[in-house]
Amino acid sequence: MELLEKVAILADAAKYDASCASSGSVKKDSRNSKGVGSTSEGMGICHSYTPDGRCVSLLKILMTNMCIYDCLYCVNRHSSNVPRARFTVAELVELTLEFYKRNYIEGLFLSSGIIRNPDYTMEQMVAVARTLRQEHQFKGYIHLKTIPDADERLLAQAGLYADRLSINIELPTGEGLARLAPEKNRQAIHQSMSVLKNHIDEGKENRKQVLQLGNSAKRSPAISQRRQGRLRPYAPAGQSTQMIIGADDASDLTILQNTDQLYRGLGMRRVYYSAFSPIPDASSFLPLQSPPLVREHRLYQADWLLRFYQFDVSELLDVSQDGMLDLNVDPKMAWALRHREYFPLDINRASKSQLLRVPGLGTRNVQRILSTRRHRRLRFSDLQQMRLPMEKLKPFIVAADYIPAHDALTSKQLYARFSEAGAGNQMALF
Repeated sequence: MELLEKVAILADAAKYDASCASSGSVKKDSRNSKGVGSTSEGMGICHSYTPDGRCVSLLKILMTNMCIYDCLYCVNRHSSNVPRARFTVAELVELTLEFYKRNYIEGLFLSSGIIRNPDYTMEQMVAVARTLRQEHQFKGYIHLKTIPDADERLLAQAGLYADRLSINIELPTGEGLARLAPEKNRQAIHQSMSVLKNHIDEGKENRKQVLQLGNSAKRSPAISQRRQGRLRPYAPAGQSTQMIIGADDASDLTILQNTDQLYRGLGMRRVYYSAFSPIPDASSFLPLQSPPLVREHRLYQADWLLRFYQFDVSELLDVSQDGMLDLNVDPKMAWALRHREYFPLDINRASKSQLLRVPGLGTRNVQRILSTRRHRRLRFSDLQQMRLPMEKLKPFIVAADYIPAHDALTSKQLYARFSEAGAGNQMALF
C-alpha cells in the first residue's frame, strides 16, 4: 500500500478521537479561488495547546486501524468492514519529520488500534516517540494515546518521551463498558491512570529538585553534574481522557460525577466529551441516532464551571432535571435562574467567588473588576468599557449608578430571553 493511501485511511480513522479537534471543512487553494486563505490544513492536521498556552498544529494519526477488540461503538472494531492499514515505526518517524520540516506541523498525536496484544502495541508507539526524541532530537510536541492494559513499565517509558499521555475511559459507567466493550476493563483503565498520575507527580517533584540544584550549581561543580543527569520532566502536559456521550443511557449527572472524580482523584488535566456518532453495520445495542451536539457543548460548559468557577456537580444539576443539563440555556445561566435569591449582586462589594457566579462574567473580567474597585467604585459605564455582555449582566448586577428593575428578575422572562432557539438541531459532526 502506498504511503499516501495509508495516511488517508489512518488520518480519517483518527478523527473520532476528541482529544484534538480537527477541522471538518474542505481544503481550498487560495491561489485558484476567490478570497484569501484556507480553512483547513489537510488530512491528519489538528490543533492542540501546549502547557504554556500556544496553539500548535499536530499530525493526528493512528499507527493502525486494525484491532483485536470488537467494541460496538468503534468504527475500527474487529468486525467492522472498513479499509485497513498499518504504519511501521520507521514510516511514522519519517512522516512526522517530513511534515515538520515542511512546517505543516509542530508535533504528533499518535493513537492506535490494538495489534496482537496491548504490550506489543504500546512497545511500537513508545518506539516511535523514542526514535524521534533520541535519534532525531525532535523537540516538537508529542501526545501518545496509551494502552490501558499494557505493562506498567511501558506506561512509565511513554512519559519519558511524550509531552502528554491519555487513556480513554471510553464510557461513563462500568455497566455501559461491560455491555458495549466487554473486552475492556474499567478497573484496569483506572489502574493505568493511577500509574500515570504517580509518575507525573514524581516527575514534578524531580523538577523541583532540579530547580533547587540549579540555584546552587554555580557554587558546586558536583551539583551541576547531578543536575545534568536528571531525566526530562515526565509527561509535563499531564494526562487527559475521553468519554463517549450518548452511546449508553448514562445521564449528565453521572457523566459529571465521573468527571469530578477524575479531576480530583487522578489529577486529570482535561476530560474530553465525544458525542456518539452512528457507524456502519452498527449493533442493535447502539442508539439509531446520535445525541444532539448541544449536549456535548453543555457538558463542556459544565466541565469549565467545575474547573475554573468553583461550582460543584450538585449545584449544576438537581433532582427535578432527571440528571440532564438544560439544552436551551448554558449551565451557569440555568443555575442563576434557579437561585434568584442571590441576585442582583453588588459588583462593588461581592467576593470573587460570588462574582464568578454572575452570568456573563468570566474569570478574566472578574479579576479586572476586583483590580479596578481597589481604586474606585465601578459604574455602569465602566462595565460597558470592559466590553462585557451587558444584556446578559443587567438583570443580575448592581453598580454604583445602576439597579435593575424589579421585574427584570422574573425567571420565565429571562429564560425566554436567553434560551437558544433550535439548540438541539445541529448538523451531524461527520
